[in-house]
Amino acid sequence: MDDATTRHNEKMRRVKAARDEMMKTKTEERGLVIVHTGPGKGKSSSGFGMVMRCIAWGMPCAVVQFIKGNWETGEKRLLRERFADECRFFVSGEGFTWETQDRDRDVAAARNGWRIAQEQIRDPAIRFVLLDEINIALRYDYLDVAEVVAFLKAEKPPMTHVCLTGRNAKPELIEAADLVTEMTLVKHPFREGVKAQRGVEF
Repeated sequence: MDDATTRHNEKMRRVKAARDEMMKTKTEERGLVIVHTGPGKGKSSSGFGMVMRCIAWGMPCAVVQFIKGNWETGEKRLLRERFADECRFFVSGEGFTWETQDRDRDVAAARNGWRIAQEQIRDPAIRFVLLDEINIALRYDYLDVAEVVAFLKAEKPPMTHVCLTGRNAKPELIEAADLVTEMTLVKHPFREGVKAQRGVEF
């Protein structure tokens, strides 16, 4: 072995030893409140990736979609057609806010979605709940963030994971969450005139 390989192997042994010691302190297991936010792409995609991961482990899921309405997406088609027994899929929104242009209808749809979300979170059979684009409903005050946070703190079962996606997550939700990821926009083809495409955006 040359000197570079020897140094690398020794470094990796030290890293592994330190990592093993750290992992001994990580013993708690509990349901998490997860927030995916930020201006970059991938918030919903990541949430649906977690849904598929849970299905693979035999963990029943539910999805409640806010805002997007009846927009046909690949994830909705896949889950409803092939994994309906493993994942319940609900759509509460009537479309993006600039399309409906009716605040009262948007608020009513968001409230109905939140009612469904509470039912799914309370259900002991469900282990993971994705609240897709709920942060948009919270941003426009279609829902009361204090009510949502209070419910998650008081009524979410101890082993249930809840993931909330969408831009501009409110500070109260970020504070209450266990895990927060902000997607950062670096480049996006939409800015170059490329429309949303099947398999990438929906």
